[in-house]
Amino acid sequence: MTTISRVDAQEILDSRGNPTVLATVTTASGLQGQAAAPSGASKGEHEACEKRDEDPRRFLGKGVLSACASITGPIQKFITGKSIFDQSDIDQLMIEKDGTENKSLYGANAIVAVSLAVATCAAKAANMPLYRYLGGLENCVLPYVLPCPMLNILNGGAHADNSLDFQEFMIRPHGFSSFSEALRAGVEVFHTLKALLKKASYQTNVGDEGGFAPNLASDEEALSLISEAIEKAGYKVKQEISLAIDCAATEFFDTKANKYIEKKKMKKGLNHSVRSASEQVAYLEKLCASFAIDSIEDGLAENDWDGWKVLTQRLGEKVQIVGDDIFVTNPKFLLRGINEGVANAILIKFNQIGTLTETLETIRLAQNSGYRTVISHRSGETEDSFIADLAVGCSSGQIKTGAPSRSERVVKYNRLLQIEKELGSAACYNQS
Repeated sequence: MTTISRVDAQEILDSRGNPTVLATVTTASGLQGQAAAPSGASKGEHEACEKRDEDPRRFLGKGVLSACASITGPIQKFITGKSIFDQSDIDQLMIEKDGTENKSLYGANAIVAVSLAVATCAAKAANMPLYRYLGGLENCVLPYVLPCPMLNILNGGAHADNSLDFQEFMIRPHGFSSFSEALRAGVEVFHTLKALLKKASYQTNVGDEGGFAPNLASDEEALSLISEAIEKAGYKVKQEISLAIDCAATEFFDTKANKYIEKKKMKKGLNHSVRSASEQVAYLEKLCASFAIDSIEDGLAENDWDGWKVLTQRLGEKVQIVGDDIFVTNPKFLLRGINEGVANAILIKFNQIGTLTETLETIRLAQNSGYRTVISHRSGETEDSFIADLAVGCSSGQIKTGAPSRSERVVKYNRLLQIEKELGSAACYNQS
């Protein structure tokens, strides 16, 4: 009675008001599992391909009826009758039938939604929480590790209409005994930052990921304000709460000039920096020397492998160097990074690669190679909390899911609080 009898799909809205795919897998016994595909604003060149309708009459061309049709048509046809416990076989079948390198025939948004819905349904059939089921797939052993939240409390780049080209300014509340205490500290810093911004007459509107999006003069000002907020909230900078940045450097790298240009400032006619790869590395070194930064994501562009090597050599012993666009959750690119000494951590976004099986393969490769893993949301999110269970089930140790603001972000934090309570003494908090 655990065989798939029906696969359905629906066009729903994500947190930015754009359409996305909701997949529902139903078994012969009537059990159902659902999952929604997230979507990114800043995408890596080598990511698996979303399928959009390109019909200007609907949702400005962003409709996903064609992706839904992939699910209710061919995908449903060839996975009906399969056991929901055959995750890897189902995922491999979708990959083979799609037949493209980037999953563009059916759409990665269609494939990933079905893949996750199968796992959700299987967890229900096994009568266990999703994190326990995923932990079983990964042969996870107790205790379960609750992840350190990387809270994006100040937004820039493609996530906000301000003049900051760096995309995310985060806090990492690592120096606490439990996830709930770490989250509480992060929330208190978030609200303290809001008060500081108000006092300085800055706007406190929020960006796509729930962080504040004021028009600050520089990255240094952003980091200074966050450091001040940590102290005013009563916590120790570095010892209890450190800083992290996601530069999203691909977004402001000029391929023709081969330079890193502060494009948002340039477009507004403001003074802006133009840096070579070596100057960009030197700038990041300077920021790390001035502020308690212990994690840098996408400090260089996705195809600047030589620059990444230099960055890793210069800062990799002291700072977590996280590859997102350069790896796109793809074991092929991660293996190249491992072999060439690029980065020491990887961001995990399952819609970048397209299936749960491939995501778990990438996580295994990273962890077995001494790379840290950071489970991540996208800027276009839904109320689906799958990544919270994934972070715990795979003992990732870190999660990025935005500020403690906007329900599509908070639902992931609340799910982690529920998991921690349920686990009790079987839970430990990652304090790295």
